Parts: sequence; structure tokens; C-alpha cells
Amino acid sequence: MPDNEFRTLAEQVLEHLGKTGQRLVTVESCTGGLIAAALSDIPGSSDVLEGGFVTYSNALKMSAVSVPEAILAQYGAVSIQTAEAMANGGLLNARDADVAISVTGIAGPGGGSTFKPVGTVCFGRAVRKGPTTSVQCHFRGARAAIRAQSVHHALQMVLGAA
Repeated sequence: MPDNEFRTLAEQVLEHLGKTGQRLVTVESCTGGLIAAALSDIPGSSDVLEGGFVTYSNALKMSAVSVPEAILAQYGAVSIQTAEAMANGGLLNARDADVAISVTGIAGPGGGSTFKPVGTVCFGRAVRKGPTTSVQCHFRGARAAIRAQSVHHALQMVLGAA
């Protein structure tokens, strides 16, 4: 995915949230901070972007964004339940944020299984005054392509377009 497409989407997210005075926190696993990076590349992003958590390990998912151990044990790190808990935990731990977007997945090339193949990515979106939503996607391609598609989907999800 071209960088200019990330930039356009990131600008749209910042404009959309900025109009309503909302602040965003990201909680990322398989994207490793790429969502926050796409947003923070835009001048003035500090008006909207509260910050981001990169919670690659289960231990950090639990300690940094309060994902319950029981959810990880029952559903695994790559699940819509974990994505929702990550988003909710982002809001809990970034008290000035109004919206949280989370992503957890298997970018490959290894790590997949029959039930959760490489390219399985789960997203969560939490808002302070509304429901938490989640979705599971299946992306194709090499690791970089899966991560790029994940960033794209996450930004669209913040906009409410995914």
C-alpha cells in the first residue's frame, strides 16, 4: 500500500476526530506501532493522537492495557475478545482518550494454525460514550502486506467505514 494512501487516511482520521474534539489512543500488536506512526507523521496530530501502546506479548497486554488473563487463556491473543479488551484497556489506561483502536493478529510468515492461519487479524474499536465493536479479517500476502492491510483497515474502522 502506498505511503500516500496511509497519509490520506490518517489525515481523514485526524480531521474527523478533530472536528468533534475527540482524542485517539492506539493499542497495537502485529502492527507494532504502525498505526500510531501513520497518524503521528501528520503535522498537528498531537491535537488528536493521545498516544499508543505496542503490546506484543500477552504479559504486556495484561499489564499495560489490562487485558484479563482469562480472556487470553480462553480465546487466545488473536481473537475478537482480546481485540475488544485491548481497546477497552486503551481507554482505561489513556484517560484523556475518547476513542481507542486495537489490532492483534498473525502477520506471518509463521505462527498460524488451521483455525487461525497467517493473515488472521482482529480489530477492536472502543468509544467512551458508545459500544465497543470488533471484527476479524483474513488478509493475504507477505508479512509487510498483511501489516499494511491491517493499518489501512484500522484507520478505516476509526472513521466508521469498516
